[in-house]
Amino acid sequence: MEKIKIAQIGVCHEHASGKITALRRLPELFEIVGVVDDNATSTTPKFSGKNLQPYEGLKWMTEEEVLNYPGLQAVAVEVPNNELVPTALRCMEHNLAMHMDKPAGEDLALYRKLLDGCRERNLPFQMGFMFRGNPAFQFCIAAIREKLIGEVFEIEADMNHNYGGDEYQEYIGKFRGGIMYNLGCHLIDFVAAAMGRPEKVTPFLKSAPGCPETIRNSCMAVLEYPHASVTLRSSSRAPGCQRRMRIAGSKGVIEFSPLERFDGRPVELSLSLGENSGSFPAGEHTLRFLPQTDRYVEQFKELAKVIRGEAQSTYSYDHDYLVHEITLAAAGYTQWR
Repeated sequence: MEKIKIAQIGVCHEHASGKITALRRLPELFEIVGVVDDNATSTTPKFSGKNLQPYEGLKWMTEEEVLNYPGLQAVAVEVPNNELVPTALRCMEHNLAMHMDKPAGEDLALYRKLLDGCRERNLPFQMGFMFRGNPAFQFCIAAIREKLIGEVFEIEADMNHNYGGDEYQEYIGKFRGGIMYNLGCHLIDFVAAAMGRPEKVTPFLKSAPGCPETIRNSCMAVLEYPHASVTLRSSSRAPGCQRRMRIAGSKGVIEFSPLERFDGRPVELSLSLGENSGSFPAGEHTLRFLPQTDRYVEQFKELAKVIRGEAQSTYSYDHDYLVHEITLAAAGYTQWR
C-alpha cells in the first residue's frame, strides 16, 4: 500500500521530538513531507524547541504550505500546549487526520468544537497520551474492566520528576493549573479508560517548598467513584523518584514502578491475589512486559490503520472529551459537575 503522507506542525511541544522520532521509525507506513518550525511564531508558554537535531534531513515548511500540500493525509500537531487546539482546528478545516499532543488547552468549549468537527467529518483524531502504547497500562485497564482484582476501591499513581531545573518551574508557573494540567492528564487518560466518569473531582494545587505560591508544581487530585477513590499526584521537585502505580481491589492488588523504561529491560508488575482469579491462582505473581523502544510507535501504527480504514480508534471522541473535562477540574480550571 502507498505510504501515508504526514507532516508535523510544531517543534516546541515537550514531546515533539519524540513524535518525529517515532514517525521516522515507521518508514514503511509514513512519508514525512515536512516539518513546521514554530519557534518564531509561538506566543504561549513553551519549554522545548531549541534542539532541531531530530529533524535533520527533513524539509522545513510553513504551516500554510503544510495545510495546502497536495495529497497530504495527516498531521502531528506538536505546538505548545495552549496552541494545540487552535492549530488542530485549522487542520480539521482542511480535512486532515490528526495526532494531537496534550493537554487540550484551557478552553473546554473550544476543544469540544474540535472534537465535534472531527466527528462530523469522520476524521481520525488521536491524542498523544504517553501511556497508551504501554503494555503494563493496557494490562491494568483490562484487569480493572474484567475485575481480575475484584471491585477496585483505590488507585494511587504519580507523575513525579525532578528534571528541568528552575527553568521548568518558571514554565509550569505560567499555567494556572500547574503541573497537574501539564502532566496529570496522562494518568487521567488511563483512569477514565479503566473507571469511566467520576462522581467528583477535587484539586489540591500546591507549590513545592522554596518555590513561589504562583508555581503550582506539587499537585494532587482526588477522583471519587461510588466505591473507589483515585489519588493522582504530580511534582517537579521529587529527586530520585520512580513514578509508580498501585491499584487495590476486593480480590487483590497491582503495583509497579517505574511505569515505563527504555533501557532494554522489562517493566515488572506485581500482582497479589487473595483468591484464584482469571487465569491466575491465588498468591504473588511478577509479570514482565516486553521492553519498549519508543513511547509512540504503537500509537502511530494504530493511526495508520484507522486512516486506511483497517481499524477503529481504541479511544473515542467522547473518551477524549471526558479526559479533558476531568483534567481541567483536576487542575482547578473548572468545578466538577
